[in-house]
This record gives sequence, C-alpha cells and structure tokens, in this order.
Amino acid sequence: MARSAEILKQDWLAALAHERRASPHTLRAYGDDVARFLNFERDHTGKALDERGLAKLSPADIRAFITRRRAEGLGARGVQRALAAVRSFFRHLTREGVLENPAARSVRTPRIARTLPRPLNEQNAARVIEQAGEHDIAWIAARDTALLSLLYGAGLRISEALSLKRGDAPLGETLSILGKGRKERSVPVLPAVREAIDDYVKRIPFAPGRDAPLFASRRNKPMSAREAQALMQRLRSRLGLPESATPHALRHSFATHLLAGGGDLRSVQELLGHASLSTTQTYTQVETSHLAKVYESAHPRAGKRA
Repeated sequence: MARSAEILKQDWLAALAHERRASPHTLRAYGDDVARFLNFERDHTGKALDERGLAKLSPADIRAFITRRRAEGLGARGVQRALAAVRSFFRHLTREGVLENPAARSVRTPRIARTLPRPLNEQNAARVIEQAGEHDIAWIAARDTALLSLLYGAGLRISEALSLKRGDAPLGETLSILGKGRKERSVPVLPAVREAIDDYVKRIPFAPGRDAPLFASRRNKPMSAREAQALMQRLRSRLGLPESATPHALRHSFATHLLAGGGDLRSVQELLGHASLSTTQTYTQVETSHLAKVYESAHPRAGKRA
C-alpha cells in the first residue's frame, strides 16, 4: 500500500532531526513549508497525495505552488526557503528509495540581492552595553549587560549565547560553541566579558544547577530570543538607534570592528563559524562602504566635477 504524503513528511522531519541534526528553527520552518506545499498540491491535483502522486508531480506543479505563495505575499527569501524545503523533502525520498522525481531541482531559485550587514559603530555598541545595565532590578541589569557583552565581545549568535548553561560559568579564556550545522568552534573570551558574566552569576536569584540556563528569565525559564530582541528594542528607543540595531547587529559589529582593526579575514571566519569565506567577506564591503562615505563627506574635491 502506498504511503501517504503526510507519513513521508514525518519520516523526512525525523531524519532531519536525528541524522542531519537540523535546528528546531529549521525543522519548524521546513515543516511548515512542506505542509503548505502538500496542502496546495492536494487541492491543485484534486486528490490526497501519496508516494505515487508525489512521483508524478511536474515542474509546472511546483511552480504553481511558488506562484501561489508569491501571490500570498511571500518574498524572494521566503520562496528560496520554501524551494529548499521541498527539494530537501524529495532528496530524502530519493535517498530512502521511495521515489525519484527531479521536478523540484528543475525549478529556478529566485536570485536575492545580498544586503550588507548593518553593524553599530564602536560608540553605539558601547552605549548599548552601558545602557543595558540601567534596570531597576539589579540581577536583570547584570544579565542584560552580560548577554550583550558576550554578543559583541565574542561574536556569538543569539541562539548560541542563550544555549549556554550555568555549568559553563565561570568562562575561561576560550569558549567552545556548537554553531550552525553542529559545527564546533573555539572563541576567545575577553576579560571584560568574563567579568560581566561573573558579576551576573553572583547576582542570579535562583538556586544553582549546572544544567540550568545561564541566561534566565524572571521565572527562571530559559531566556528567549524574543526577550533579547525586546531588550534591544527598548535600548534602540532610549538611545535613538535605527531598527537595524538588533542582537544580531552586535555580532555584525564584532566582525566589522575586528576587520577594521586589522584582523585577518580567515581568522574572523573561524571566530564567526562561517562555512564560506565569501560570507565573511561581506564585512570588508561594509568597511569599504564606510570609507567611501567618509571620503564623500570630508574630501574637499568630493562631489566636484573637474
């Protein structure tokens, strides 16, 4: 008996989680995309899909799904992710010997213009960390200062910082981080960052436990990325910073300021955990763009015709 598309989808998600070690965010996003795809194709073809129906889908069927998602307001990045999810699903079916259908591979992925990272300058990065300590509750002030110091001082992703446990403190001179794709890297920890973490740990009002989250909420639950984003939103409002001043902007600032100070591109790639050097190279474009603006505003011949 042919297996239903829903069962095949669940098998694929399980393989992503256990064999490919995909993050919870990726599992949720990919699962939603493929669920939408299967629902659309069920309505599009007029019948519930099983493995035989999936094998018969054509590139036109998949393009019809993309057209629908675009009509619903999905942007180029969303389309790119949806196609990646559908392709991953069909690759899994091929690997498992369920079916072979190259239709998804033949649909062109939309091109996305790469936007430059938008880091904070050194002054604003320092102001953000300083203002994070202005809170009526002392331990929360220390927590927010420690978190933002870690993001800026070590270049961590917010998910990486929030995954740390109480047992990771006190931090040593280096910190082992398990990043995207389960890739492990070692990150130096500045003395100022270690001091901020130590000060915070001394003030945590909850009972210690090595497996407890290092960054805790008021209810002693793991601090969420949404809480960190809300923190930066409050600081943006207080300091008059643009909407680009997010937790991730501190990671951008870490990389940009390292390169501006003479840091080696390969070393910065390792510190950030980038799989591709081209990703890290975007930060050199940020510095070049900044220098061009300085030139335009400061050079006496800038903007003048010969």
